[in-house]
Amino acid sequence: MSAPGALTVRQVRRRYLTLYGLRWLPTGLMIPVMILLMQERGLSLPQIGLVGTAQGLLVLALELPTGGLADALGRRPVLIAAGVLNLASLALFAMADSFVLFFVVWALQGIYRALDSGPLESWYVDATLAADPDAEYERGLGHAGTVIGGAIGAGALLSGGLVALGPVGPVSALTLPVLAAILAQAVALVALLVLLVERRPATGLPALRASVAQAPGMIGQAVGLLRRSRVLLALVAVELFWGFGMVTFESLLPVRLAEVVGDPERAAALLGPANSAAWIASAAGAAVTPLLLRWCGAAPGAALLRVLQGVTVVGMGLLAGPVGVLVAYLACYAVHGASNPLHSGLLHRQVDGPYRTSVLSLNSMMAQPAGALGGVVLTALAAATSVGTAMVVGAVVLAVAAPLYLPAWLAGRRSAAPVEPVPVPTSVDT
Repeated sequence: MSAPGALTVRQVRRRYLTLYGLRWLPTGLMIPVMILLMQERGLSLPQIGLVGTAQGLLVLALELPTGGLADALGRRPVLIAAGVLNLASLALFAMADSFVLFFVVWALQGIYRALDSGPLESWYVDATLAADPDAEYERGLGHAGTVIGGAIGAGALLSGGLVALGPVGPVSALTLPVLAAILAQAVALVALLVLLVERRPATGLPALRASVAQAPGMIGQAVGLLRRSRVLLALVAVELFWGFGMVTFESLLPVRLAEVVGDPERAAALLGPANSAAWIASAAGAAVTPLLLRWCGAAPGAALLRVLQGVTVVGMGLLAGPVGVLVAYLACYAVHGASNPLHSGLLHRQVDGPYRTSVLSLNSMMAQPAGALGGVVLTALAAATSVGTAMVVGAVVLAVAAPLYLPAWLAGRRSAAPVEPVPVPTSVDT
């Protein structure tokens, strides 16, 4: 029974979805103008690629420590710190005009993304289970996929509208969406302070010191869970294939589209509305998650979607003409949107609350080196053979992850009840 004044399952879900949408709206505003604005401020494409590495390296280095800190200290303070850092990075982005300043911007973004990765989702699951231990939180995770698609798509469309307004006084057209993103992030931070309620037994400086000391232990426990759970290890391993294969539709698609259109500038013009449509398709895919859960279950549904996504990538690589490529691209994002909630739900079923964010960070971290490897291998393959061939190889990698959902499916069949979390010993494994 919930404590007096505690949030209900519906209230938790509404707050989570509100905060989730506000979190991604600034990203939608920034996506269409980030590269163009840095070029306008004097950076070359190689320099832009180099400053972007600051984010990737810091996310990889800090993903686990920040996940452990969120589990030990609490999700609310970590999310507040992340929001403040994002606000600072956007403010600096609005006025940056040199390689060094943009490098600092992306370094701040790396720290922000490491802090932001997992705590909100973990809060939602724990708060839902606190309100009702039998609640199905997968519904909210599915709705979150719809929200992120809508927020990014709406932000991208608003960004285009602001650019179309042209310069306003001394502010360039490309800078207007950045100022809007700053405002949106400030609103998101205020909403976080008001809506995210978390009960913690201790606060203040002593609690902070104790939480920092506990964070390595949280990480150790999370890694220990992987060693003891074949189901959890298989689910986290899916990210290796996912990260490698995602290069096909995140990096190779523009090259493939330019190839079939025959004009890079025309292809770039098509990609603007296509990106917005892709996120809307992702939102639609996430919306069907409850149907997939009822129809075939989480693990079989997730496995089926891995194969279907591989099929859509094959379509992007082999279909002729821009229409065929873009239809396959939209289908790929629809499958992508449906896959995320199922995978996340399976992951949450395998871990107790105190280590939830650390495990999410482990899962997320796996995609970083896999994506880097995929970027090197698939682009080299594309140069040596063709873009279509590289996309087919990436599609196969995406599809062969499907059997990794088999342990979760078998574990679910052995018990009518949800799979019990793996027992965690009192001492940290070394």
